[in-house]
Amino acid sequence: MERLSGFHHVKLPVSDVRRSLEWYRRVLGLEVALEFVEDGTLMGVALRDPGHTLQLALRARPNLAQSMAGFDPIALAVPDRADLEKWRTRLDELGETHAGIVTGHVGWVLGGLCDPDGIEVRLYSLEDHG
Repeated sequence: MERLSGFHHVKLPVSDVRRSLEWYRRVLGLEVALEFVEDGTLMGVALRDPGHTLQLALRARPNLAQSMAGFDPIALAVPDRADLEKWRTRLDELGETHAGIVTGHVGWVLGGLCDPDGIEVRLYSLEDHG
């Protein structure tokens, strides 16, 4: 059978590329890998974390972004509960609203973190409850 080796990237619609870019930089520490400029206008960006373990693309699609408000299309992995606690502290220091850490089906989840368009980004620990 043909093989898959994971996700190349996940793409999210946004209403304002620059505003969302700054949020994902400030809150999640993502860096710009590529910019997509069309007719002199920034229409999208590809972002990655400093360790190059994930790639996230943002694309200008205001109507679609609005329709996804309140939905949680991505969950980012963190190694363990201790790292999740560090993320909670970081978000609190940044003044970012979130729902705190709860027990997930496997591991723990920090939910309720929303980007500027209201799209929820969850953080999941990879370790089991033990």
